[in-house]
Amino acid sequence: MSETARARSGLVAIDRRTALVAAGDLLLLAGLLIVGVIQHGTDPLADPLATAETMAPFVLAWLPVAALAGLYAADAFASPGRAIRLVTVGWLAAANVGLILRSSPAFDGGAAWPFNLVIAGLGLVVLVVWRGAVAAVSARR
Repeated sequence: MSETARARSGLVAIDRRTALVAAGDLLLLAGLLIVGVIQHGTDPLADPLATAETMAPFVLAWLPVAALAGLYAADAFASPGRAIRLVTVGWLAAANVGLILRSSPAFDGGAAWPFNLVIAGLGLVVLVVWRGAVAAVSARR
């Protein structure tokens, strides 16, 4: 099996583009959660631990779910349609895992149902737009 075929068959491609996309995913999710923290009256700079505790369940859920869903595979950006389908499934799964973690005794804050809808919906919009744009740019090359 050639190196290219091996890279395409895996769940995670180790290359610069994938690392940049992963960093973009995490920055967008962190930004979304920081905006939420601010909207709820917490200054993320004054209370970084509360902010980190808000972000941790979703980051801890996103990384393995995204990898298992093939969101970092070499062909994840083959077309905008494929990228959007993958990120939709991946985010909805990761958001639910994150909400389960956040509702557990391991994290402070809980997760009331309106928060569940907001984080799932806004996270989906942000990631779909981002991943669709990445795939559109990649398809043009």
